[in-house]
Amino acid sequence: LEDIRNRVLAMGGLVEQQIQGAMESLEKRDAAIATAIIENDYQVNAMEVAIDEECNNVLARRQPAASDLRLIVAVIKTITDLERIGDEAERIARMASRLAGQEHAARLFTQIHNLGQHVRGMVHGALDAFAHLDTDKAVEIWSEDRRVDSEYDSLMRELMTYMMEDPRSIPSILQAMFAARAIERIGDRATNICEYVIYLVKGKDVRHTRVDQQSEE
Repeated sequence: LEDIRNRVLAMGGLVEQQIQGAMESLEKRDAAIATAIIENDYQVNAMEVAIDEECNNVLARRQPAASDLRLIVAVIKTITDLERIGDEAERIARMASRLAGQEHAARLFTQIHNLGQHVRGMVHGALDAFAHLDTDKAVEIWSEDRRVDSEYDSLMRELMTYMMEDPRSIPSILQAMFAARAIERIGDRATNICEYVIYLVKGKDVRHTRVDQQSEE
């Protein structure tokens, strides 16, 4: 089981690299970096399949109970969200590839940078909470999702305003909006991982509950 946890963290490390590369390709509008991120997505997918298979083998051979069973369930859910985060990183890279060389793009992605860094920090924090089974850290990261949602809403308003002021920028801004939406979804996935950490440690399913309820507990 320790090996499975370590493999999840290795997958998480790769996903973090994919996020970082995707954000870099977006900020620099660098098609070469974007292409590398798109091509590397298969590695994330392969890791999910391999870990999922190992979890199924453990379930079949050992029939784990209590905390061991919770670990397997949490791992299966976590790798699903990590794979989807990888998909969002690939999506961001595809947007970056389409924006390469477009004259209206430069100003837009300075605004997106902070949102991307915030979300990347959430993923790192969620994986750290998973590694150390730290429910306090999980709640802390979970609470960040509200700020991300607020930043995302503010960014979308700015992009809409810019689009109305300069209709020539509409194609670039639409791609920027799609990228921003993918970034916001990564934050949602990081929040899910935090919920799995709480389930793993406390045996409580906290989905569909408010983060302030967990802070009080």
